[in-house]
Amino acid sequence: MLSKVMALAFAAILCAPAFAEGTVMKELFPTGKIRVGIAYAPAPTPVFGAIGAQGEIHGVQRDIATALAKQLSVPLDIVVKATTGELTEACATGAIDIGFMPIDEERRKRLDFSPAYFVIESTFLVTRDDLKTLADVDRPDVTAVGIDGSTTMRAAARTLKQAKVVTAKSVDEAMAMMKGGAAQAFALTHDVLPKLQKQLPGSRILDGAFQVTGVAISVRKDRPAALAFLTDFVTEAKRDGTIRRAFDNAGLKELSIAP
Repeated sequence: MLSKVMALAFAAILCAPAFAEGTVMKELFPTGKIRVGIAYAPAPTPVFGAIGAQGEIHGVQRDIATALAKQLSVPLDIVVKATTGELTEACATGAIDIGFMPIDEERRKRLDFSPAYFVIESTFLVTRDDLKTLADVDRPDVTAVGIDGSTTMRAAARTLKQAKVVTAKSVDEAMAMMKGGAAQAFALTHDVLPKLQKQLPGSRILDGAFQVTGVAISVRKDRPAALAFLTDFVTEAKRDGTIRRAFDNAGLKELSIAP
């Protein structure tokens, strides 16, 4: 009897890796390819990719996704969206398998996340001379714009009690509002704003932050094998330099990877 039990236990051990592999496949890439959601902006950042001359998306997210697909030995299918809010919806409904986005409590209700690969600080780009601090933005005569569905927009809306808060469907739309005077403050992350500031002569980026949060890879809720795989992947990708190289290739050598 004992030898039979040991034989069954040994067989279970032998089958465990195959079972785990099958579970990861079912949860992480059920279509046989990994469908990766990336939002875009005028220039690559830790959150956004950028659209190239031929319409292809490039940047940190693409490089990380390519490394992930290679490790899984599956084709890579990039799905490009205008905002991280659209990525949230696509990931939660299963239209994509994973997405790259900042983490917040609203998103945690619908998605799970890998460890953060970057930490963002959100502030305002402003066009008025009298807006010198974060507190100055919270006035009845100020209109602040943010990207619809973004964690930064939600944080700005919670922070601003007197200012008018409006949303834009893309970075380009928000910048058009800033240039046209419809908004005087743009809520976004510090790493994105320097390049946008160059498009608005006389504008300034306010010191400090009204939100600090991690940027990570999202996956649908109740996918424990997929989440475990992504957790191990991101942890190793930070350790072996994969994510560092992705940042460097995107021209983001000055930014630090999350610990």
